Amino acid sequence: MGTEERDLIDPILERHRVTHPGLSACQPADTLFVRALRGEYDVIIALYHDQGLAPLKLIDFDDAVNVTLGLPHVRTSPDHGTAFSLAGKGLASPRSFANAVSTALRLIQGRAAAAASL
Repeated sequence: MGTEERDLIDPILERHRVTHPGLSACQPADTLFVRALRGEYDVIIALYHDQGLAPLKLIDFDDAVNVTLGLPHVRTSPDHGTAFSLAGKGLASPRSFANAVSTALRLIQGRAAAAASL
């Protein structure tokens, strides 16, 4: 439909492949998550919220974590919204939130370890 992946994004990915050799070129979103579930990929990077979170929520709504890259600080969040309709009813699951906090701590510890090794 467009040429953005071929003309803009893939050349950037090619430059980053020097330091990240497992980085692939752009992949078709309609099959990417199935391929990742089958073990072909460890991580999926989506350029847009709905491109990545819609299939992620379908796959693992209660446990998945959203990580925002490219910020000067660590940012994680549960893969779901605030669930105001469930507030006070004892129905909401804290698992995705707990996983987001755990992931943030691991990323912070990884940054600290990397900085200490410099």
